[in-house]
Amino acid sequence: MRAPESDLPLQFDRVQYDAGNRRILDIGSLGISGGAPTAIVGPNGAGKTTLLRISMGLLAPSAGRVTWGGRQNVAPVRRAFLFQRPVMLMRSAAGNIDYALASIKASRGERRQRISDLLTLVGLPGFENRPARRLSGGEQQRLALARSLARDPELLLLDEPTASLDPAAAKSVEDVLRAIAGRGVKIVISTHDLGTARRLAGDVVLLHRGQIVEHSASEIFFKQPLTKEARRFQAGDLLI
Repeated sequence: MRAPESDLPLQFDRVQYDAGNRRILDIGSLGISGGAPTAIVGPNGAGKTTLLRISMGLLAPSAGRVTWGGRQNVAPVRRAFLFQRPVMLMRSAAGNIDYALASIKASRGERRQRISDLLTLVGLPGFENRPARRLSGGEQQRLALARSLARDPELLLLDEPTASLDPAAAKSVEDVLRAIAGRGVKIVISTHDLGTARRLAGDVVLLHRGQIVEHSASEIFFKQPLTKEARRFQAGDLLI
């Protein structure tokens, strides 16, 4: 039996992205492999969301090459994207996950078990019949994670998943992300919260003006940053 093809490593090679006359992203080289989560950090407008959208295949670069497991133009079967404010379908919590499972033609019996397993994984057991749009912000974010995992992705891309949450809700989401990473799913998360990056990430990419100014292991980034931009950013200085 042929092993399923992998979307990892994710590789950027001389990737640029332009919007009109403005260059949003200009990355010489970036490689993301399996393992602990990768955090993408940087000031507003640095290009974090654009990098994630290109990683998912939602945007095509203006120049350069992106590969998933050494392949170009790969359908996003083994990767998932979670927006900062995910849209809940007008269904129950179970119905939202069932919608994703139906899209991959899972059987009804399999769908029932998967819904139960996924809700338990994200800390929402017993929420099957709750209207999704009536859940709290943190609960909706965790339900969105469960829905994203329904397709069993290898690569999970998250855009500021804790940005609008209170500390307790943010901690619940971080706990879920640790559990997901522990199952072997590669997480790439953009965040403005250095605390989130410190707690979750194995490596950190700092973007400034669309360019990578540092990519290092989390321990190095937070204890002995290699660049003045990283030191200033951690100190709370504005990167202009």
